[in-house]
Amino acid sequence: MQGSTQGPAPRVTEHGGGVWALRVPIPDNPLGHTLVHVLDTDRGPVLVDTGWDDPDSWTELTAGLDALGLSVRDVHGVVITHHHPDHHGLSGRVREESGAWIAMHAADTAVVRRTREAEPGTWLDYLARKLAAVGAPEDHLAPLRAARAPGRTRTLPGLRAALPDREIVPGELLDLAGRRLRAIWTPGHTPGHVCLHLEEEHPARRPGHGRLFSGDHLLPGITPHIGLYEDPDDATETDPLGDYLDSLERIGRLGVAEVLPAHQHSFTDAAGRVRELLDHHEERLTGLLGLLATPLTPWQLAVRMEWNRPWDQIPYGSRNIAVSEAEAHVRRLVKLGRAEAVPGTEPVAYVAV
Repeated sequence: MQGSTQGPAPRVTEHGGGVWALRVPIPDNPLGHTLVHVLDTDRGPVLVDTGWDDPDSWTELTAGLDALGLSVRDVHGVVITHHHPDHHGLSGRVREESGAWIAMHAADTAVVRRTREAEPGTWLDYLARKLAAVGAPEDHLAPLRAARAPGRTRTLPGLRAALPDREIVPGELLDLAGRRLRAIWTPGHTPGHVCLHLEEEHPARRPGHGRLFSGDHLLPGITPHIGLYEDPDDATETDPLGDYLDSLERIGRLGVAEVLPAHQHSFTDAAGRVRELLDHHEERLTGLLGLLATPLTPWQLAVRMEWNRPWDQIPYGSRNIAVSEAEAHVRRLVKLGRAEAVPGTEPVAYVAV
């Protein structure tokens, strides 16, 4: 297979050793695109992630494969780092065209199954309840109730995401002929996020232990969203940020030669990037403790936190993500004994201790 480029933004990037990256656009998203990786195996090409389920994304995915002298019908398998629609969206269509298997961690497969089986309005009702519980104002809840109107819910992404055929088992090598690709469970961004360690010598003989397909877990220039694991039927208080920080440290100890993430670009010095992210979250937790000198609900905390733009410029949907991230940080502070709920408050407010 041969790589090709078109203009200043290459459709295909060759990474050597039978690995390529294809740029698959994400509609109306500042990230721009997902890097879908193609891994050559003795039974045919395997994709790591597939991109968003959108006609333009499908066109770019197939065009990228064509640039490698491949058809989507040649795809032997699909390995999904996590269930989000910019990674798993096109998996079902790839399987329909090629007969390829799809592999995913069991925790994210459970999310896909739950989403497929639930009536779409269930998620809107759950989100409205969650947002009310963390202090969202009525004017923020009203659009969610309006979205329950007949026919509106069919437009939500991910409702018909493909159910995988295979389970990715942490610590085990995937069944890929001629390749050594080991699954590493890295929860945080999602409960079943996995990184994939290609345990083979780097094609340019860079020092380190192979390469890492890092999904959204480890990115060179941005911090992945760490929100709550959503399950309307489970009242267990999870600690996604704690999971993420623990997962980061495991990845840092691998000593890989190069990281191939699902966004932005490949990079080296994974351990250095891990240290930056650990420091970033510690600084953020410390900053939140300062804000929590006065009791605040998670919504009030999110309004006061520093984001990439002022709160009044953050789009509606992104505010939901922001308050989820604020609550994840609060849960971490509570678990560490650095904050606590204020008795008798409703919605519940938290204060530093």
